[in-house]
Amino acid sequence: MDSDVRIGRDRRSLVRWGLAGVTAVALVIDAVVHFNLASTYQSAFTGGVGGGTVFRVEAVVAVLAAAYVLIRRSRPSFAVAFVVTISAFGAVLLYRYVDVPALGPIPAMYEPIWFFEKSLSAVAEGIGALAAAIGFAVSSQPATGMAHRRQRR
Repeated sequence: MDSDVRIGRDRRSLVRWGLAGVTAVALVIDAVVHFNLASTYQSAFTGGVGGGTVFRVEAVVAVLAAAYVLIRRSRPSFAVAFVVTISAFGAVLLYRYVDVPALGPIPAMYEPIWFFEKSLSAVAEGIGALAAAIGFAVSSQPATGMAHRRQRR
């Protein structure tokens, strides 16, 4: 009976590893794209924070979130990864379709076109958000099986 619980835990652990891997790869793709585009966007803004600075901060946060989710594979790590990926995904969609004015030192970054790097990061962010959300949900499920239910009594 203990073997049923162990198999359930092993399966969940394997699923969490897979979801953490997918999430981390998505975050790394996001980071690489943002690091590569940062200098281009910085030169477009002479005052304030600049688009390049925003991109560099996003890239560093994405790398940290990727490391966290790979190391821990826990609910909090999947939650952090979800927040990072969904906020980046939301931002790329927002700035693609809405001409948002500058917000304090953060520049207006409206760009009504899609190009390869932007599309790649958007797809990676969407996939990463989905994987992180599933990882969050899977990490919260208790062990299943008759042996576990008997132990809880």
